Formats: sequence, structure tokens, C-alpha cells
Amino acid sequence: MKTEKIIVANLKCEGCETTIKNKLLKIKGVHSVVVNQEEDSVEVKCINLLEKKNFTTALHELGYPEATEENGLLLQLKSYASCMLGRINEKIELITR
Repeated sequence: MKTEKIIVANLKCEGCETTIKNKLLKIKGVHSVVVNQEEDSVEVKCINLLEKKNFTTALHELGYPEATEENGLLLQLKSYASCMLGRINEKIELITR
């Protein structure tokens, strides 16, 4: 088991956190995901066979590129859409409990 820590851009709120966790936990071999909004970081505990690229690609698709990547308008808009979906999913989870 290993841990990968990724510093990302566009991380704003719990909605972002929910979306990121839901996406990364679907990757086979991922055991846990911790999002730290204060540090703009995502920490993934996973099997040794997975590489950081598995996670950075998934995060990029959601609009949360690594902080060292170019962060254009399209990625920022994707992150807002991902954030909104995360907030909706949070509300649905509360209602269905």
C-alpha cells in the first residue's frame, strides 16, 4: 500500500470534495481519499500498482489539475460544474438517509 499526495487547483468547497472522492474511489485499487481544502491537496491511499498519473488524469477531467499545470478557463468551468454536482449529490445523500 502506498500514499500519493497531489496539490490541485480550483478546490473550493465540500461539493468539490464530494465529487473528487466519488471519482477517485471508483478507481480499482483505491482504498481511501482525503481532501484537504486548506492545503488544496488530495491524498490517495492505494495499491502499489497504481501510479500518480491515474489520479492526476481523473482530477484533470473533473477540472482539478495539478497546481503545476496550466489552469485555463475550461478547467475552471469544469471545476464549477463538478462542484455543483458534488453539492447536489450531498443533498441527495441527506434526503435518502
